[in-house]
Amino acid sequence: MSEKENTSKELQAKDGISRRDVLLGMGAAASMAYAGSASAVASKEHDHSKHSTQLTDLMDAVNNCTDKGRRCISHCMVSFTEGDTDLAECASKAHEMMAICGGFAYLVASNSSYTEEYAKVCEKVCVDCAKECNKHDQHKECKACADACDDIVDAIKLSLS
Repeated sequence: MSEKENTSKELQAKDGISRRDVLLGMGAAASMAYAGSASAVASKEHDHSKHSTQLTDLMDAVNNCTDKGRRCISHCMVSFTEGDTDLAECASKAHEMMAICGGFAYLVASNSSYTEEYAKVCEKVCVDCAKECNKHDQHKECKACADACDDIVDAIKLSLS
């Protein structure tokens, strides 16, 4: 027997466990953990109700508003490239609304504990955006954005009151 094998056998005798035994034990533990989590997922008792938003109407209103906001900003940008800057303030308010509603969408979707508090900011920004967009209601994109902002304000009041 080589000196290395002899030292390994002496350590095993002293400690009572070999490296191979440890690795086999770790593999068995990992297999059991995987089997346990797989059976938990397969269990019909798992509650999925918290996996999606509880405020579906509010979520729909936020998604609609961000869609209309993108279209409004896009319309404003086309006007800018044509040399018309009359929609600059409209684009600015829609841009702010998009930023706030984007964050709000994440909070609503995840049932965040900050949703109600953040809704106050979202409501204020949407009121301001609607007010500015309504000044340009001859443009269908601006009118649609204003209407969608009004819908969020209504949805906030209905969902979080």
